[in-house]
Amino acid sequence: MPKPFQLDDFVLLVPANPEKQQRWIAKVGEKFSTAGGVFDLSELVGREPGCVLVSHLGEKIFAFRPTPSDWVLYAIKRQTQVTYPKEMGYILVRAGVTAGSKVIESGSGSGASTLMFAFAVGDSGHVFSYERRPEFSELARKNIERAGLSHRVSFKVKDIADGFDERDADIVFLDVREPWLYLRQALDGLANGGSLVVLVPTTNQVSETLRAIQNLPFVDIEVSELLLRHYKPNPERLRPEDRMVAHTAFLIFARKAQENSDSEKFKSDEGVEAWKGKETCQDFGC
Repeated sequence: MPKPFQLDDFVLLVPANPEKQQRWIAKVGEKFSTAGGVFDLSELVGREPGCVLVSHLGEKIFAFRPTPSDWVLYAIKRQTQVTYPKEMGYILVRAGVTAGSKVIESGSGSGASTLMFAFAVGDSGHVFSYERRPEFSELARKNIERAGLSHRVSFKVKDIADGFDERDADIVFLDVREPWLYLRQALDGLANGGSLVVLVPTTNQVSETLRAIQNLPFVDIEVSELLLRHYKPNPERLRPEDRMVAHTAFLIFARKAQENSDSEKFKSDEGVEAWKGKETCQDFGC
């Protein structure tokens, strides 16, 4: 049975008019004003998600519990480009981010990816978020705090060129300008079998990262771009929306193979070519 709203719960507000695209996140108990009037959100106490509120002008609005995607799109304050839910959804399932996962990310930015990682790892997991610029780290921290997930995230203001403090992470996520410079640091932070995820906006950055990654024991390498096109929900005139968010980022995935006494093979041209032809790490004596 759905849990009723309580005072100070966060609520997603959706206009009853399907022509209106606005969405808002507010707190139960507040007075919320729109062009359609003032809504008394204290009326939500004890009511279930999906209920309807009516403003003093007669405008109707639906109340739901916000999802992680809603938080990113409608709630976080941003000073940087954010990782869109369309990328993060695939990152979470492709890299295997689940309850109990240990995640290292760099950089924090506005905290969009941090937020979605924090939702996914649960109270039994943890996210370690690195950012070189203190003002961005503080902004991300405030966004995570507002969502009530501070206990799942540790923020660190540090240049990752010096390496990550953690070891044996399940996932390392690099959202930095020159990720190829930090692949060794990512490798050191990952557990054997852990997933590396790199997000970059240009093909030049993809190429540089792929050149560098070949010299390290990473396998199962994938490069992806995700395009999400929405359709007008009209059964009589079904067609795509007139506008869409097209290219946002390229994603690079790889898994860490075990390093061993043969790891020097990755540092020579011969070793790189040999590794590229292998399908499992067993060929290198893992």
